[in-house]
Amino acid sequence: MIGIEAFFDTATSTASFLVSDPETHEAAIIDAVMDFDPATGKLSTASADRMLVRAEALGLRVVWALETHAHADHLSAAYHIRQKTGAKIGIGARITEVQTQFRSMFGAPEAETEASVFDHLFNDGEVFRIGNVEARVMHTPGHTPACVTYVVGDTAFVGDTLFMPDYGTARADFPGGDAATLYRSIQRILALPPETRIFVGHDYLPAGRDKPVWQTTVAEERAANIHLRDGVTEDDFVRMRTARDKTLAAPRLILPSLQVNIRGGALPKPESDGRVYLRTPVVAI
Repeated sequence: MIGIEAFFDTATSTASFLVSDPETHEAAIIDAVMDFDPATGKLSTASADRMLVRAEALGLRVVWALETHAHADHLSAAYHIRQKTGAKIGIGARITEVQTQFRSMFGAPEAETEASVFDHLFNDGEVFRIGNVEARVMHTPGHTPACVTYVVGDTAFVGDTLFMPDYGTARADFPGGDAATLYRSIQRILALPPETRIFVGHDYLPAGRDKPVWQTTVAEERAANIHLRDGVTEDDFVRMRTARDKTLAAPRLILPSLQVNIRGGALPKPESDGRVYLRTPVVAI
């Protein structure tokens, strides 16, 4: 059975995963977090380094830094992991649509935000390996156009598409998001065998629960997800999701996150004064 260890970042409510093959000791890190304080501009790799230290302690060789999508709530540490381990950065092939959309918003140079900043772009249905363990990519858009789910053995790493049953599902109001598309993607995930373990990318601690959790199953999601149970149709879901999304504030780190994440986790190149800057587009109301 594959090895799975979760690392929870309280500041962004993000769950990252260290996934390994016990035979070859090869491993993948999924959705690693780089720590960033927008009030001071201070950046740290402490969260990602904890995962690397643990991998070293277990005698693992990290060969993949996998992203489920271009996150809007935390900065990716994939580039840092590649620098430290030589791992390849992998993400869904439709990331190029996201890069094109946000490149112009932030005035980012095309050379810093082209497809080649990632080592591999996964297509729907593509199979790859973590050691001797087979992993399959499912394109599961809706939250963003580029979202993918990694199905590894009897597990599925769903990113932000699904959350724990008592919290529900991802928002679909980001540029390129679509609630109907999200519903159909979720149905693909729920068509996996009922015993499939699902690992979610966030846990926001809904009322009545005081400890983060990140593991559930297809059967539990089918039976108890608050946004999907009781025979919810696609039309029902779209109405609910659209109304709910209108009440949600933008993620606190959306602007710095997208600038870094469309670069594969790398920072913008330094300006003429030698300093690195992240841009904030001003919207006049």
